[in-house]
Amino acid sequence: MAEKRPTILQIIPELDTGGAELSTVEIAGAIVRAGGRAIVLSEGGRLAPRITAAGGEFVPFAAATKNPVRLLWNAHAIRRMIADEGVDLVHARSRAPAWSALIAARRAGKPFVTTYHGAYNERTSLKRAYNAVMAKGDVVIANSRYTKRLIEERYGTPSDRIRVIYRGVDGARFDPATISDERKRTLRTSWKAGPATRIILQPARLTNWKGQSTVIAATRLLEEEGRLGNALVVLAGDAQGRDSYRQRLEQEIEEAGLGAKVILPGHVDDIPAALAVADLAVVASIEPEAFGRVATEAQAMGCPVIATDIGAPPETVAAPPAVPPGEATGWLVPPGDARRLADAMAKALAFSPEAHATLGRRARARAVGQFSLDSMRRDTLAVYDELLGTRLAAAYR
Repeated sequence: MAEKRPTILQIIPELDTGGAELSTVEIAGAIVRAGGRAIVLSEGGRLAPRITAAGGEFVPFAAATKNPVRLLWNAHAIRRMIADEGVDLVHARSRAPAWSALIAARRAGKPFVTTYHGAYNERTSLKRAYNAVMAKGDVVIANSRYTKRLIEERYGTPSDRIRVIYRGVDGARFDPATISDERKRTLRTSWKAGPATRIILQPARLTNWKGQSTVIAATRLLEEEGRLGNALVVLAGDAQGRDSYRQRLEQEIEEAGLGAKVILPGHVDDIPAALAVADLAVVASIEPEAFGRVATEAQAMGCPVIATDIGAPPETVAAPPAVPPGEATGWLVPPGDARRLADAMAKALAFSPEAHATLGRRARARAVGQFSLDSMRRDTLAVYDELLGTRLAAAYR
């Protein structure tokens, strides 16, 4: 009798944009390539077609609900799906659906894995209890050493139940040699940027903690000091319903007199091309990033990066004084410090083409060497193997 293919069920609220969502797609594809069956429960989004394109199965599901009654109903529905579809392991990637998935997995006697994707705030005891589900996996995947420390400190989770698996960057997709001039021109045209315009790019959804206001304030300083030159600052990202925040940013841009220097183009589909066009990428988060995929993607594209020195970016961006200047791949600055950010931006813009290229080559080597997508996939499959006794990691090609 042929050996049964292991069936892995992942659950995430939506598949629109973000690191957790993209990791879900990437792992679904890895499961299939390793000979397993991948099921993803989610309310859907622009990334959903990529699940089926990778050979996985996308099942529309009310995974974004936080209604306690609906969460219990979802647990019942997942439990039934585990039985009907022969699910061997459940992997939850967000808090609300993780409660339903935990109940279902425990009732079905199946292994339960969580990935702790964010540095969730815990301002109240109720929020702390809500977040704690992400530390209840038989194995808890932390996406950085920073996240691992957070889990241990908050919940007392034993170290041997936590696996640090960095988010992977696709070195083939994020390769400057593969980006055509046409793709670059398309973006420059959409941004109304001339061929000689310098581009400072912040790819992040429009939300206060991503620090767009700090970028605007830093840009204002550079313009007032005559150090911005012909640079255009592109704050690329969806508001995701936070229209009042977008309006606030637009007002800040207008009040700073930066209408011709800072733009809000919305979501950008072609991030590799955007980073290829950019002279500098910025991660300006004012709250800790549990990982921060933009920093590794920018480095893979040979694009210098400035990130704030909280959370995981100190693990992903090599910067003085932790490394000598000759080993740096970018800069780290304090969160919310427009002055320090402005100075770092000016330093990057002042690089000669030769210095920019040298740093870019060093950054790409670091990104693809230490944060590869294949490593993330194999390490995640190895977690499944550990709990199921399978050989998915060895079979992955």
